[in-house]
Amino acid sequence: MTENALDTSLAVVILAAGQGTRMKSALPKVLHRIGGRPLVGHVLDTARDLAPAHVLVVVRHERDQVADAVLGISPEVVVVDQDEIPGTGRAVEVAMERLGDFTGDVLVLSGDVPLLDYDTLDGLIASHRAAGAAASLLSAVVDDPNGYGRVVREADGTVARIVEQKDATAEEAAVTEINAGVYVFQAAPLRERLVRIGTANAQGEKYLTDVVALLRGDALTVAASVVADVTVTLGVNDRAQLAEAGRLLNLRTVRRWQLAGASIQDPATTWIDVTAELAPDVTVLPNTHILRATVVAAGSTIGPDTSLVDCEVGEGATVRRTDATLAVVGAGATVGPFAYLRPGTQLAAGGKIGTFVETKNSVIGEGSKVPHLSYIGDTTIGRGVNLGAGAITANYDDVAKHRTEIGDEVHSGSHNVFVAPVRIGDGAKTGAGAVIRKDVPAGALALSVAPQRNVEGWVENNRQGTAAAEAAARARTGEKADDGSQE
Repeated sequence: MTENALDTSLAVVILAAGQGTRMKSALPKVLHRIGGRPLVGHVLDTARDLAPAHVLVVVRHERDQVADAVLGISPEVVVVDQDEIPGTGRAVEVAMERLGDFTGDVLVLSGDVPLLDYDTLDGLIASHRAAGAAASLLSAVVDDPNGYGRVVREADGTVARIVEQKDATAEEAAVTEINAGVYVFQAAPLRERLVRIGTANAQGEKYLTDVVALLRGDALTVAASVVADVTVTLGVNDRAQLAEAGRLLNLRTVRRWQLAGASIQDPATTWIDVTAELAPDVTVLPNTHILRATVVAAGSTIGPDTSLVDCEVGEGATVRRTDATLAVVGAGATVGPFAYLRPGTQLAAGGKIGTFVETKNSVIGEGSKVPHLSYIGDTTIGRGVNLGAGAITANYDDVAKHRTEIGDEVHSGSHNVFVAPVRIGDGAKTGAGAVIRKDVPAGALALSVAPQRNVEGWVENNRQGTAAAEAAARARTGEKADDGSQE
């Protein structure tokens, strides 16, 4: 986030009242997510970077849901309700009513344009103020202007008006300079003209764009700045545009971390949320997702084929082919391949969670290893522990969860089941195949092995005529198999 001094002459109004019917979704359009944030969240972040005196968000469709999301991201903003009068002009009008006698500049943004950056908006505000314009707007020149309002200029290049797609003549529709829906107005001229605009148009709405024509009709200056990078102005109206905005944002995020010192091998298959953090000398391998509030420390290697959600990875750790959520991986620890770390997993420094291991709500101590084919749930494991293949901490008795406690320097045999609640003392050992139902004292060897019983002739008596019975008979008589080898 950019830290700037408070601009007491700037207010930001974010329009988030629309339904977004083309999204074909029960979720309001501005709450659809890219880069780990709702669309409107990205707009709020950029607005906050500008350090305005006021930020107002105008809501209407699914009012409570949008308002709760907005206040969860930026509790300091003011939520303003739009009434039944439709249109962007009315949305700004109700926001101006809430601003009262504010006399500075009003920046109007759309909650569904998530890629606008601080530099673009800061430049627009600066040029607006330098020109002494009553209004300034952001525009872009595109190959296909379909669906956007057109910026119509006078012969001398000044802005004459903005025409919405549905109201454009054939000549106006051919214009390739589009309105990006981003404006800066002087508050007083804006307030005076908003009350004059009507709804005599194809959509029966109060268009904010009509303010431009009124200002020009009163011989006031309207400026327009054409953006160099048209992608920053892209709005989201359907799922295809949502995916494209997400892709562009991700490329921007990946590049930012590359320039900060992270090695990202394949940006096309690497997805990093804007809320995640990577230290220098982190290596990210293909097909990796680093999501939400995940933090990765220096020298770690993540991937390939890994998803980290709200995780913390320590220095020099390796996490490969792993799915992890709300987990902590200590410095120098290794995870994977094919590991599943569920919430509450804490792997200490130098520890290991290996192949086909699932963990949940468990603390695994420094240097301890759960190498393969295991489930560790609701468990505390001390230092220097090695659990054999197939270890299971049976934490659920069909009524409640219980914890297993394993002390320091414990070594277990393969295929052990620890039936919680149970405690294994420091330095204890368990035999292969043991089912541990009682506490094991420190330094003890725990066995649960029944005497082996061999029933001679069982196969020949009970599986007569099978290949197994024939092989057993040959072995007993010393006959050779058909291929000449000794059975």
